Amino acid sequence: MPLYALICTDKTGHEDLRAATRAAHLAYIEETGAVVHGGPFLNAQGGMTGSLVIIDMPNRAMAESWAANDPYGKAGLFADVRIEEWKKVIG
Repeated sequence: MPLYALICTDKTGHEDLRAATRAAHLAYIEETGAVVHGGPFLNAQGGMTGSLVIIDMPNRAMAESWAANDPYGKAGLFADVRIEEWKKVIG
């Protein structure tokens, strides 16, 4: 199956929303089993400012659906979400 990179940028000042929905987001990742790699982007102070998530999905429509159903997405955490098909070459 193809891999998709979800490149997400948090809305400014939404640290509390991220913290409040983090457990549901991590549970969704575990439930779906679609995530190959993932983690937050960090600012200079170590605060979370967005996410990079690599998911394994049969097609782009399913990747878009996965992103839309992520608790972070449902809560409105992100200012921007980019979904790109990604090819693993190294690692």
